[in-house]
Amino acid sequence: MELCQLTIHEAHDQLATGAISALELTEAVLARILAIDNDVKAYLTLTPESALDQALAADARRAAGEDGPLLGIPLAIKDVLCTEGVPTTAGSRILENFAPPYDATAIARLKAAGAILLGKTNTDEFAMGSSTENSAFFTTRNPWDLTRVPGGSSGGSAAAIAAGECLGALGSDTGGSVRQPASLCGIVGLKPTYGRVSRYGLIAFASSLDQIGVLAQDVTDAGLLLEAIAGHDPCDSTSLDAPVPDYAAALTGDVEGVRVGVPQEYFIAGMQPEVEEAVRAAVNVLSDLGAEVREINLPHTDYALAVYYLIAPAEASANLARYDGVRYGLRVDGDGLIETYKATRGQGFGPEVKRRIMLGAYALSAGYYDAYYLKAQKARTLIKADFDSAFEQVDIVVAPATPTTAFPIGEKVDDPLQMYLGDVFTLSMNLAGICGLSLPCGFDDAGLPIGLQVMGPPLGEETALRVAHAYEQATEWHRQRAVL
Repeated sequence: MELCQLTIHEAHDQLATGAISALELTEAVLARILAIDNDVKAYLTLTPESALDQALAADARRAAGEDGPLLGIPLAIKDVLCTEGVPTTAGSRILENFAPPYDATAIARLKAAGAILLGKTNTDEFAMGSSTENSAFFTTRNPWDLTRVPGGSSGGSAAAIAAGECLGALGSDTGGSVRQPASLCGIVGLKPTYGRVSRYGLIAFASSLDQIGVLAQDVTDAGLLLEAIAGHDPCDSTSLDAPVPDYAAALTGDVEGVRVGVPQEYFIAGMQPEVEEAVRAAVNVLSDLGAEVREINLPHTDYALAVYYLIAPAEASANLARYDGVRYGLRVDGDGLIETYKATRGQGFGPEVKRRIMLGAYALSAGYYDAYYLKAQKARTLIKADFDSAFEQVDIVVAPATPTTAFPIGEKVDDPLQMYLGDVFTLSMNLAGICGLSLPCGFDDAGLPIGLQVMGPPLGEETALRVAHAYEQATEWHRQRAVL
């Protein structure tokens, strides 16, 4: 196997024994990027000189007797996380030349662990999208089929892993933006509990929904990445002050007696038949492994899409007000302050971002606040109560991650509603603040990956990872690699 195809834990084992060096590993991954990224277009910014310097530093740390699961591991970062001195654009022209003066907490923790940061990956503008077609710069392509989308908004990170252009990556998940591209690209994507990972340094989309997540080739790697970035941070008032478990220790392979709930609301008319077949087959595998499978109900699921597309745009309309051409980012001078605001935002924001800002501002406006935003918040409470009730009956909930496999580039870009429906199975978790992940569970007739979603209660990452790992080890889907 080529070095760029190693998992994080496989690479660590070779680094720890001296079979390879961090420099050799990083050079191999950079060579892979140079060879294929003109086709995949996963990266917005590449920092090869810095990466090689970090690799040399990691080798020096290991020579001095230090070790760690991420020491010397090349990773990619979604371009919505602040990186000191490295462009951070959020996929938008309005931040095209912005280089933050500080690192996000998650980035600082990766650096402390000795990880090597290769560069910043493409994203839908301000993480608003499900296909990475909303990036202001270019569309990332799915390594399994370059004519199809990789999902979004963390499509660059997902495609980079699937293509062997990094060993792991960070993304962000506001309504499915880690799990959905992970499903479409045939990798693992984990959204932690809200507050499990500090949001300090994450460019905000919807502050009550955003959460930094991890993407990797397998479940073990996802656990290692999460452990490195999780934990309380005084810089983030929503950060949870809870101990961080040893997630790798939870991967026992034993799911005997684990109560697995299957919500009937997640098997809907219009979903791709191969997706339903693959997910139901995965549920049967868990049953064969000793899990207790039960059908459950999440009765307010049908409201999730409407609730999300009121709350998220409302929060976005407030968060994006800071991009005014005054302090940082793009400035387009107009005739006076208000005209400068209009010119800067008019040229700096893309059509999807403008659409959501207007929708959010409308939902918050006088005379409509109670009818839309307040009612959506009440419905959100009901959705959370559904999950609370479910987790009194079961330990974990499993369902499809997406209703279809990856669709052709351009197919839905002019139909926002159809695009939004692609997140119908992931939105509820963000509204409820719970954790969960997507992992490979099969392929459709066109050879495109299908994702199984495993959802856990708040701070239930250990259980979700354990169930996902047991399924993964009982199947071969995670060993399949896209051929480029």
